[in-house]
Amino acid sequence: MDFTAGQHKQAGLSFSPLKALISPRPIGWISSISPAGVANLAPYSFFNAVAELPPMVMFISAPDVRDDQPDKSGFAKDSLQNILDTREFGVNITSADQLDQMVASSRPVGAGIDEFELAGLEKKQAKTINAPLVAGAPAHLECHYYDHINLPDNGKGQHSIMVLGRISHIHIDDRVISDGRVDVSAFRPVSRLGYRDYDLVTDPFEVPEHG
Repeated sequence: MDFTAGQHKQAGLSFSPLKALISPRPIGWISSISPAGVANLAPYSFFNAVAELPPMVMFISAPDVRDDQPDKSGFAKDSLQNILDTREFGVNITSADQLDQMVASSRPVGAGIDEFELAGLEKKQAKTINAPLVAGAPAHLECHYYDHINLPDNGKGQHSIMVLGRISHIHIDDRVISDGRVDVSAFRPVSRLGYRDYDLVTDPFEVPEHG
């Protein structure tokens, strides 16, 4: 099977295969706070580290088309709007233990709703940002806004936005550190596959370098 990108339905596929093909993908559980002090928490599956020095991350905010929006032009989602207003955000690493809460925080609720409370999560105070962090997560990245890039129009008069952040502080639970290294098998990070599918990292292995 082959087809022009974006025309999967014409090729006989009911759903876009892109997310399933590019998988597993790490989940950026992004926490932010509005200028009025309302906390926000939402998972983003188009997320990754983009540089080690300086340490930087990125995530993609898709257009916001919630029913309560006055139009369907894709007004900025709450996470994005908060970050543009406050210039900061947190990345909370999602473990198997908090999978259900992560999914609960993805519900499309109004801007005045605190997703920490919605998902039954406690807040952890950050060191260098005002946005709260997810208590109990195995690790957190405190980030300051660096830039954002408007991606091409999606054909519906809307566009996604890539947010770039510079990491200013890192928290790691001592329980997931072994011999000076992070042991991912100790917290089983959650990854996103296609459609509604997820996966857990449970069996990492090391490949020796050849040289």
